[in-house]
Amino acid sequence: MNPSSTLCVPETGNIPRHVAIIMDGNGRWATRRFMPRTAGHAKGVQAVRRVVEYCGANGIDYLTLFAFSSENWRRPQEEVSLLMKLFVQALEKEVSRLNSNNVRLRVVGDLSPFEPYLQKLIRDAEATTNGNSGLTLTIAANYGGRWDILQAFRKMLQVHPELTQDTAQVSEQLLGEYLCMNWAPEPDLFIRTGGESRISNFLVWQLAYTELYFTDCYWPDFGARDMDRAIEWYRGRERRFGRTSAQISDDSPSA
Repeated sequence: MNPSSTLCVPETGNIPRHVAIIMDGNGRWATRRFMPRTAGHAKGVQAVRRVVEYCGANGIDYLTLFAFSSENWRRPQEEVSLLMKLFVQALEKEVSRLNSNNVRLRVVGDLSPFEPYLQKLIRDAEATTNGNSGLTLTIAANYGGRWDILQAFRKMLQVHPELTQDTAQVSEQLLGEYLCMNWAPEPDLFIRTGGESRISNFLVWQLAYTELYFTDCYWPDFGARDMDRAIEWYRGRERRFGRTSAQISDDSPSA
């Protein structure tokens, strides 16, 4: 498990090790072009391809994409069905490309509501790319940050039932071991496209000290230049993790 940013100061650099993205604006991109919202989601798959290639070429180790939230089931049935179809198509068509580019694919979230064929595609894709050592691409599907914390708490109590009698032994470090992405460092940079300025129940626990970048660019238009702007903005941030600017300039994180 990677260290928590609230328990110790993580190492940082000019290039974020982990980028997390809410891919927003697909529907509005399509509406502005007098197209059905579903056309925007289809176009957004191309942006995923561009950003994956960018991260792989620029030394970013982890890319996490919010593809479908636990609240997205509230959307029109036609749109939900299209999103599921696109997920299936992407897995059928893109896994070989990811594998040839040394990308490891992981999917996090409650996958139980998905149809069996989609669940099988996910398992097969993860198994196919399991040995790859390049970029780790994580897709959050039927995922919610609060759900993640709840499922972690339940798993922790299943493994450690004695904690119900001694709650003082419950620690951030112990609970963190049961979160969906306990194998990845916390995101350094969060990006949300589409002009909204909220995290929408995405990685609620993990974003505690992440730099939050919002852009008006709709996801289907997002590409390398937009990633460059986000990275440049990130480089201008002073990541203090509770310390003062003077401590950072003195290079004394333990002060």
